[in-house]
Amino acid sequence: MSAEQAHLPPGVEVITTLPEAAFQIPAGAEARTIRVTLPPGDPGAPPHRHPGPIFGYVTQGEILFELEGKPPRVLKAGDALFEPGGDVIHIQGANNLPDTQSQLVVTMFAPPGTPVLTVVSPEELAERRNRRVTQP
Repeated sequence: MSAEQAHLPPGVEVITTLPEAAFQIPAGAEARTIRVTLPPGDPGAPPHRHPGPIFGYVTQGEILFELEGKPPRVLKAGDALFEPGGDVIHIQGANNLPDTQSQLVVTMFAPPGTPVLTVVSPEELAERRNRRVTQP
């Protein structure tokens, strides 16, 4: 148990701390809490960007999560996630389970009025393919 956790009341748990992420929150940003529910085997949204950083938590199932510049990984219920937003492409956020829905809850910090996500064109994705980390 960390020193931080020792001072919390029973039932309260800090899942993750990302002090380096705070500077990425745009000035004047609003916080939006978003629940994403993916049916069994759902591939999720096509490759896209977010207008600001996202902090999240998988509440159910498993998510196959891939950001540009990072290897794909499977996040399970209870795992936390972070996306820097901005120019970084969110390549995939798929339900990794073929027979059960998966769900995550995220909080995005973004300028008011901006879209939750912007889909990346196939041409841009192809131009940036060298930024994708592939598994051996």
